[in-house]
Amino acid sequence: MNWQQLISNKRLGQEERHIERHDDRSEFKRDYDRLIFSAPFRRMQNKTQVFPLPGSIFVHNRLTHSLEVASVGMSLGNDVAAALTKKHPELADTLFPEIGTIVSTACLAHDMGNPPFGHSGEKAIQTFFTEGKGAYLKEQVSRELWNDITHFEGNANAFRLLAHRFKGRRDGGFVMTYTTLASIVKYPYESSLAGSHGKFGFFNTEAHTFKKIADELGILCKSKPGEPLVYARHPLVYLVEAADDICYEIMDIEDSHKLKILSFEKTKELLLGFFDETIRNSIEQRIIDEGITDDNEKVIYMRACAIGKLENVCAHTFIEHEEEILNGTFQGCLIDHIPEPQHSAYKRCTEVSIQKIYKSKPVLDVELSGFKIMETLMEIMTEAAVHPDRFYSRQLISRVSSQYDITSPDLETRIMAVIDYISGMTDVYALDIYQKINGISLPIV
Repeated sequence: MNWQQLISNKRLGQEERHIERHDDRSEFKRDYDRLIFSAPFRRMQNKTQVFPLPGSIFVHNRLTHSLEVASVGMSLGNDVAAALTKKHPELADTLFPEIGTIVSTACLAHDMGNPPFGHSGEKAIQTFFTEGKGAYLKEQVSRELWNDITHFEGNANAFRLLAHRFKGRRDGGFVMTYTTLASIVKYPYESSLAGSHGKFGFFNTEAHTFKKIADELGILCKSKPGEPLVYARHPLVYLVEAADDICYEIMDIEDSHKLKILSFEKTKELLLGFFDETIRNSIEQRIIDEGITDDNEKVIYMRACAIGKLENVCAHTFIEHEEEILNGTFQGCLIDHIPEPQHSAYKRCTEVSIQKIYKSKPVLDVELSGFKIMETLMEIMTEAAVHPDRFYSRQLISRVSSQYDITSPDLETRIMAVIDYISGMTDVYALDIYQKINGISLPIV
């Protein structure tokens, strides 16, 4: 793959149109602005990241997480652009120096396809079809759709959200640039290859769109004609993934300290573990010199240092492995290849997160409640889509936004409309609909 072809500002859905511009923004900055001001992006403020949505203590939600990931992604992209432009001077007068904006924009979008209640919501959609009352539909739909819905995945759903021609939208969708769209596809293959991890990059309905983008950008295709689509990653995906890995791991540690799941001493040990003894002592001395006495503020300072270090080593790792990345032979993620002590420190954070955070009572309570809410919504709305002529079905369908084609004569289109509708809900809205359709609450006029 080559950088000049990989970085393209061609827009999906406007390939043949000339659009007159009235300001100096780059096409990639336009992508960024479209996402920031979009309703799906805004709705992430009411979607769970890990912990329950905040009460008296503020913790991260999908929106704040995505903004932080975008900030780190901008730094990664800018650092890589500066270094590789020196290495390849011919890139200076191309679109390549804009990769900081592209990565940052892709970071904003990376979680937009996640359903309410995080991974529990994903599981509820998958298992409704594999273990629940939707299992009978296997005999009524295509193998391709069955693979898609039984492996439902937030990453693939994000690509659909940005690339699919939903009804009633301008130009049918977000009309993003090819490179921004390719940069969010973390698993560039079809759902039939999702395997036990259930990860894939695009639904069958968007397979042709992804192929069109990948072929235009010269992304390496690893499958033979007639086989399921498999591509190499667009190189910028590695930077988006690294920004996400850095933020969710380090910020979960900070949130856990705020919620008193982790002690100050344990949090300090984890965050300073990214540095050798000399730097650790220097950070602790700077905290003293700056008069920081509050433990939460100390954690914020140490967290900033840890994120800065991880950003730096991930950028260097990308630069060192540029050739493998462009050849499509790079294995794993950037975090897997960072040096010591950062690699071991990151692994320790991951181990503590699994043991102390993701299995903590507040997190499990959200997952259990969220799963039940999502399971119920899937059951009731899918039944309405399968039997649209029933009285109660018509009542439910009338609540669904017109952009979701739930009245289509095609059953598969109606099923995907149900998934689009439910996965786009916020946690609060999903709970509200759950309570209303179960007669638990009534609207107050």
